[in-house]
Amino acid sequence: MKSKKMIIQKLALKGLFIMALLGLGFTGTTYAQTGTSWKVPSNADVIKNPLKTSSNSVTAGKKLYEQMCAICHGAKGKGDGVAGMALKPRPANFTKDTFQKQTDGAIYWKLTHGNPPMAAYKEILTDQQRWDLVNFLRTFGGKKK
Repeated sequence: MKSKKMIIQKLALKGLFIMALLGLGFTGTTYAQTGTSWKVPSNADVIKNPLKTSSNSVTAGKKLYEQMCAICHGAKGKGDGVAGMALKPRPANFTKDTFQKQTDGAIYWKLTHGNPPMAAYKEILTDQQRWDLVNFLRTFGGKKK
């Protein structure tokens, strides 16, 4: 029997490849993920990260990232993953100041709600898993928080 993680990973990959094959081009400034124009509601900025940045949280986030995010965002978080090359807009570069200057709440909100072609992970990942990802994504900026 396949594990839940393997099933989720396969579904995510299939969805990305289907979008790429269909040539879905989500353009316009409201969908640009590589810049700062993916707006989140102002109440997202006040959402506080309930997890302390710890090696356990960062390690858990890294494992999730490698399974679900690196295919588009790249191993080093630069938005240069294999599947991301076919997406419009291109995946976010997590090493950029524009990404790292966001609040944890804004990043969590984006992971939760998505914005095509970025998937929404509210139904796929638990709250803790999404916060673990936030903590790991901070490591691309050279700081853990």
